[in-house]
Amino acid sequence: MQVVSRASELSLKQTVLCIGNFDGVHLGHQMLLNYMQTEAKAKGVAGVILTFFPPSKHFFSQSPFLSTQEEKLELFSAFDPAAVIVVPFTEAFTKTPKDVFLQDIAQLEPQTIIVGENFRFGHERKGNLYDLSKHTGRLEVFNLKHGEGEAISSTRIRELLLGGEIAEVNKLLGRDYSASGNVIEGDKRGRSIGYPTANLAIDRHKALPYGVFAVRVKTPLGMVDGMANVGPRPSFPNDPPALEVNLFDFDAPLYGETLTVYFVAALRKQQKFEGLEALKAQLARDKEKALELLRP
Repeated sequence: MQVVSRASELSLKQTVLCIGNFDGVHLGHQMLLNYMQTEAKAKGVAGVILTFFPPSKHFFSQSPFLSTQEEKLELFSAFDPAAVIVVPFTEAFTKTPKDVFLQDIAQLEPQTIIVGENFRFGHERKGNLYDLSKHTGRLEVFNLKHGEGEAISSTRIRELLLGGEIAEVNKLLGRDYSASGNVIEGDKRGRSIGYPTANLAIDRHKALPYGVFAVRVKTPLGMVDGMANVGPRPSFPNDPPALEVNLFDFDAPLYGETLTVYFVAALRKQQKFEGLEALKAQLARDKEKALELLRP
């Protein structure tokens, strides 16, 4: 899978081109990507994904994104594209005339172009589906809804995520939401009360659900069950927001390692405790509930 920032960097001719922000690579996006994979194979040409980073919504409103660029590329790899074009979404790019955008993708000789029904492009979003249709043999436009007829959007998923509605988020993604980061040194408070945690440095623009969650964690030694606390720590109000994970039955050193945390189920909202004994008692209940969910 070749990764470039401009169509002109590719020597591919005759392609099936799938275009979109694809923030989160949710079930709606997966419909487009699956179609790209199937169509490219049927035509015997290269499948190409054209996406933008940061996502346009983050650029215009600073909304946190669901997928980092690295996460998005990893998710794309499941659809076996020959190439991914990651266009930097910058101030200059927003001023690109629609005709210039069309000239760029014309270099790929797209036999089929695949987009969502709301896709627009070019300066002031002046480029529309009709313009796109004139530059391909076939334009496939998808209505992004799941099996229950509800529209799927990254905006909706982000709202659910920030509200801690992880079950609904995972349903719309078709997988458990995840976040990756390097383990950094913490204050070791968790260890002092019998619940040592790995503290992760996460991209500050990455959307995270606040609360306490049952999680599965990909470590260098394999998958491990655990529970995670995300957000400001109510019992320690002077500390910055954090993602900290207590790994069950695991005691290997992890400083400097990269972990991926998969949010399986919500356990509770964050709360402040009167003392450490009350906190310890609640953590014991959290662990018991997490184990019931993770190891039924």
